[in-house]
Amino acid sequence: MTIAIENIFSSAQGNASHEQISTLCATTHMRLERIVSHAHASPQGDWYDQDWDEWVIVLKGSAGLVFEDESTPRVLGPGDYLNIPAHVRHRVAWTDGTEPTVWLALHYR
Repeated sequence: MTIAIENIFSSAQGNASHEQISTLCATTHMRLERIVSHAHASPQGDWYDQDWDEWVIVLKGSAGLVFEDESTPRVLGPGDYLNIPAHVRHRVAWTDGTEPTVWLALHYR
């Protein structure tokens, strides 16, 4: 059996034209993802409407999340997290433009 030590911040530097999403582990009832954003925003008018609940934390950088029934983005910095129930429509208003924003997202049922 080989058990490798990995680092959540590896390959999280530099610029990318799109978000980098890596599945860290998954079962039939959950999926844990690392997301690296570089000045990313959801396209205007596009909303996430997910079948699963999502718990998300920002580890590095910052981001603004907007919920469909709110006009002002909620700002998340390192250590900030929130739980988004299934089918609560939301979008990424912005992520940090000066450094990568590293998130962990736990999708679960």
